[in-house]
Amino acid sequence: MKTIAVIDDDIYIGNMLEELLRGNSYDVLRAYSGTEAVLLLSQSKPDLVLLDLMLPGLSGEEVLPHIENIPVIVLSAKVDVQDKVNLLLGGAADYMTKPFDTKELLARITVQLRKTEQHGETKSLSVDDLVLDLLSLSLTVQGQAVKLTRTEYAILKLLMENPKQVIARSVLLDKISLDTPDCTERSLKQHISNLRKKMQDVSGVDYIETVWGIGFKLAEPKS
Repeated sequence: MKTIAVIDDDIYIGNMLEELLRGNSYDVLRAYSGTEAVLLLSQSKPDLVLLDLMLPGLSGEEVLPHIENIPVIVLSAKVDVQDKVNLLLGGAADYMTKPFDTKELLARITVQLRKTEQHGETKSLSVDDLVLDLLSLSLTVQGQAVKLTRTEYAILKLLMENPKQVIARSVLLDKISLDTPDCTERSLKQHISNLRKKMQDVSGVDYIETVWGIGFKLAEPKS
């Protein structure tokens, strides 16, 4: 049975989440403050964390760096896009705004747990001289480390999983939407440009090919 830690000082929401999760065959751990959450996570390792931000003691933002190698779904009333972006870049796997739909939450939990299981089986993706670590979400290009944002990681992972296939823009956005709610049709081009530049800066190689009017694919290696 998978275990989910619910970190929320709101008793009503915490009880509702616990009832929902137990009713769907999850075991549940509870913490009611940031300080209590850090202590809990030092003593046990749940499979996933549901994290509120507005906690007594340490805030959710302060708790997040203490959570390593465990997917975190932030549940917060904060609706500002920049807040979401900062948390996703800071290590959160997903972000849902309160009030949330419980069916959607369960679906997002399933997605994150499925990824963890897949990562346990396959720890990295390799295409030519690109190596993407699926546990640390890190990239090496020709042996040199390249730091990626969560959105850049999601884009590159999809391209590397389908190295010979052109991925349409609409498909790309749909496939990465649960991981990267900050990525929109308007911002996708900039994310791709940033990713391309980071890899090109260390290698001199353009690894992403734009197929005009369709989408993107990994560039064929130069012979």
